[in-house]
Parts: sequence; C-alpha cells; structure tokens
Amino acid sequence: MSQNRLARNVGFLDNIYRKGPFEGHGFICIASRTPAWEMRGGSFLLSDKPVKDWLGIFIDDYRRAESLHAVTEDDGVACAKLVSGTHLYAAAFGCDVHVYEDSPACALPLVSTAAEADQLEVPDIWKTPSLYRIFEMGDALRKELGDDVYLGPPDMQTGFDTAALIWQKESMLIAMMDPQEKQAVKRLVDKCAELFKAFLIELRKEFGNLSPCHCPGSWCPPDMGPWMSNDECGIMNTAMFEEFCLPEMIDLAETFGGIGMHCCADAEHQFASFKKIPNFYGFNRVASKRGYEPLLEHFNGADAPVHVLAWIDEERIATLIENSHPDTRYIFNLMGDSVDDGRRWLELWDKYR
Repeated sequence: MSQNRLARNVGFLDNIYRKGPFEGHGFICIASRTPAWEMRGGSFLLSDKPVKDWLGIFIDDYRRAESLHAVTEDDGVACAKLVSGTHLYAAAFGCDVHVYEDSPACALPLVSTAAEADQLEVPDIWKTPSLYRIFEMGDALRKELGDDVYLGPPDMQTGFDTAALIWQKESMLIAMMDPQEKQAVKRLVDKCAELFKAFLIELRKEFGNLSPCHCPGSWCPPDMGPWMSNDECGIMNTAMFEEFCLPEMIDLAETFGGIGMHCCADAEHQFASFKKIPNFYGFNRVASKRGYEPLLEHFNGADAPVHVLAWIDEERIATLIENSHPDTRYIFNLMGDSVDDGRRWLELWDKYR
C-alpha cells in the first residue's frame, strides 16, 4: 500500500472513531491469519522455543493483510497481530491448556471451590511465559518490520471471563448465588482484573503503535482505550452483571479513557447496562438469536459507539445503515482472502463510502 493511501485510511478511520464530520462508513477486507493450531509446534505461548521460530508466520500474515488492503483499495490498515487465544490469562494463573488439532486451544478449569480459588495469587507478568512472550513477539515484529508498523493486540478477556475459565463454570455459577461464596467469586474476578489491567498498562507502554481492536482485528487509533471480550454476560441477569462484571469495565474505561468491546453472547438484556460504561466507544456485536436490529434500539445516533461489525450478510448491512440515525457510525469488515470477493463487496457499498 502506498504511503498516501495508508495516510488516507488512517485519517479516515480516525475520523470515524472520533466522531468528526461524516465522510462515509468504513468498509474493510480482513485477510485471514494462520490459526495457532496450524503453526509449526503449536502456539508460541505454550512453548519454550525462541519466538523467532514463529516470526515468519506472523510476518507472512501481516504481508497478506497489507497486500489485500492495497489491491482492493478498501479502508483498512494492516496490523501485525499478536495472535494468542482465550487461554492467555487463565494459563498465567496455572490452568492447563488443551491443544486441539483443528480448533483453538482451551484453558482447562483449575479450581472448583471457593477455598481453592482463594489460594490463587495474581501472577507476575514477567515470570509468566504466556504473558511475557507476547512482549517478546511484539519486539521481534517491531525489529523486523520497523517502528512505524502497527501491531494488533493479543486476545483481550475481562477479569470475569478469565475467572469463568479458571473456576469450573457450573460450580462458579452456583457460588455466585450463595451469599457467602459469591465473595470468593468476586475476589477471583478482582485478581483476574488486576492482572489484565497491569498487562494492558505494560503492553500499551511498550508498544505505542498497538491498535486496541482485538476482534474483528481492524485498525483503531492506538491512543484509544482497550477492547475486550465480554462473552459471559449472557449467562446472568442484569443485576448480577452489574454486581460481578460492570465495576471492572467502568474502572478500565476510567483508567484508559474509554473501552471498546467484543460480545457474541445472548446479551441484549445487558445493553442498557453497557451504557453506564464511560466512553464506550466501539462495539463489535456478533449477532445472537435476535440478530442485529436490537443494536439500534439502544445504540443509535451521535452517542452510540462506533459499530465495528463482521460476519454480517449484505442484506443486514443495508438494513442497518438505512434504519440508523445519520450520526451513527459503522465500520464493516469482510473476512477472507479473495480479492475478487473483496472488490465485488466494496462496489456494493460505494454510495456509503
């Protein structure tokens, strides 16, 4: 991609996120990345081999993304993403990780009682391979690609989502309903949230060109607040969400000046609570049973987060745009490597760009 095109795309997306004068919605073709289970030797987080053994894979993924943006002339900005997995923080607490042959690795529960959960301590980032190897890979990519290249983040999980991996989930949900044991759940959530926040602070301190959007992985201005997965919010009612989950999200937003969010749970009943998060600026909603229409019931207009959507069909894209308030901003993402599909898809939306 030419420097002029790169500058244009950075400025265009920056303007969308900062709610500047409307210049159109964003449409981005997202190139696929090599899944961890297809990498030689598995995930670099789970190995004691040098991270350079995986460096070529990460660079190839970046070059493929860069080429797709250049050829399709979409609105995207390539990022060298620090691909990890949802087990990133749970493994730091000591969870074993099960590695599958054809799907993402998964953290296995470590505790099943309040007493066991209370025995866990917040890990030291620099003594925890699943965390400090992220920094090693980021540094290796920066040295290979240059200081100006944007990095993409590893997986981002709220403290509650990580706690739900560490504590056997059925037991944890029962404990949340017990007046005594629920305090142990909160203590574990607080430990996970403390680690996540400390990790974010160090990550953002070390990598000034780190785009915060971890899902769907399109570029976002590095100075904006971190994104996170909030996927467990669908299993509880609103009161429980505000008791167990919302305080951490408010704290992160106040610490970093706002947050973005990925959510693929049946969580429409939590949307009103999401509005209590200061500067909730970006939302990757993966449609649940009710589809995408509930977005506009709660997040529509100048005060709504930018909707950063992927895995969405063309009919729903058109419906959302046409039914939205003029001040609602969208960044739509087409996932896949086909140049022809990308060009055809972009032509469909010329009038909205």
